[in-house]
Amino acid sequence: MRNPLLDSPVSRAGWLFATAVGLAIGVPLSTGRIRVVDGLVVCSGLPRWVFRRGGTCVGSVYLTRDNDGDRVLRHERVHVTQWRRYGMAMPLLYALAGRDPLRNRFEVEAGLEDGGYVR
Repeated sequence: MRNPLLDSPVSRAGWLFATAVGLAIGVPLSTGRIRVVDGLVVCSGLPRWVFRRGGTCVGSVYLTRDNDGDRVLRHERVHVTQWRRYGMAMPLLYALAGRDPLRNRFEVEAGLEDGGYVR
């Protein structure tokens, strides 16, 4: 039986809500360019306290200071797909996957090299 919470109208509603939250954070705090790249809204120039590491994806919004190269954006677009699949369960599932990006299944799926975790 298929789980109605995963990759469903419920999860997509969560993804849309997360995207609204990402925009509510990113648009007013961005001191850099805001642009859309293949469906990913990239808000740059944000203060470092907004995100961990080089940036973070919330729904379809990538929040970063200046880590917005092509490879990183490819990595973040995979996170958008994950947000669509898991909706508002994504933050909990991500936390449960662990802090080590080399073992976190969401980071592994998004591509460790593209994410800048390995060379």
